[in-house]
Amino acid sequence: MEAFIIIRKRVSLIGAGSMGGALVTGFVRNGLVAPDDVLLSDPNRDAVAALAAQLRVRIAGDNRQAAGEAEIVVCAVKPYQIKKVLEEIASLMTPDRLLISVAAGVSTSFLEANLPSGAPVIRAMPNIPALVGEGMTGLSLGKHAGPRDGDDAEQLFKAVGRVVTVPEANIDAVTGLSGSGPAFLAVILEALADGGVMMGLTRQTALELAVQTMLGTARVIQTSGEHPAALKDRVSSPGGTTIAGLHVLEEGGLRGLLMSAVAASAEKAAALEV
Repeated sequence: MEAFIIIRKRVSLIGAGSMGGALVTGFVRNGLVAPDDVLLSDPNRDAVAALAAQLRVRIAGDNRQAAGEAEIVVCAVKPYQIKKVLEEIASLMTPDRLLISVAAGVSTSFLEANLPSGAPVIRAMPNIPALVGEGMTGLSLGKHAGPRDGDDAEQLFKAVGRVVTVPEANIDAVTGLSGSGPAFLAVILEALADGGVMMGLTRQTALELAVQTMLGTARVIQTSGEHPAALKDRVSSPGGTTIAGLHVLEEGGLRGLLMSAVAASAEKAAALEV
């Protein structure tokens, strides 16, 4: 069980969509932040009201109030919305307030250029499994963000999964791998289940087998530290069923396709940067 350090700071979240909702739920339910120290802001008042009722957190009248009352401001908005949000809150973002942005493709230099000089910023790239507390987040610190800022951000995002801190030059690779990766894995899951159906299993049974097989395999590698190739070799008996299937995958170029998919997603992320 992950041990969380209580962040005794006021946290505001601007953007209460699915990712924003997942983040604030993780922050509160894991005890990192007291509900009274959380302030939500979003034009979708129904979404904000539902989260506030569920988590007993407070609702801000607008983005300026959210930023003005917080020590950590998390912007969980779409990339096209970030500039407007920064314009609204810029005058309130003093060097003792940390801005964390989860807007894809928005660089720390862009954030810094639209905030007062010296304002600390951190760029975060979480993924969709954060919705169930199994996310993977990459963090990149801006030039004014110090070690304590990085520690606070890491603790917050650990509430919805695991965290790595990387140089910003690598954040697009994080986007291509863990940001887009769930979609790639969903396609693989669907194909495995289709294979089971093709061989006579019911759709429900095939999907249950495929999902648990992927979950279990990932957990074995995660907990043991074993290289995936070693696990593959353990399952592949000489002349057996698994090596026959692996031969088909190698002939079809599965490895190369997945590597190219990650590269294409990373390159697209880089092209999206504002």
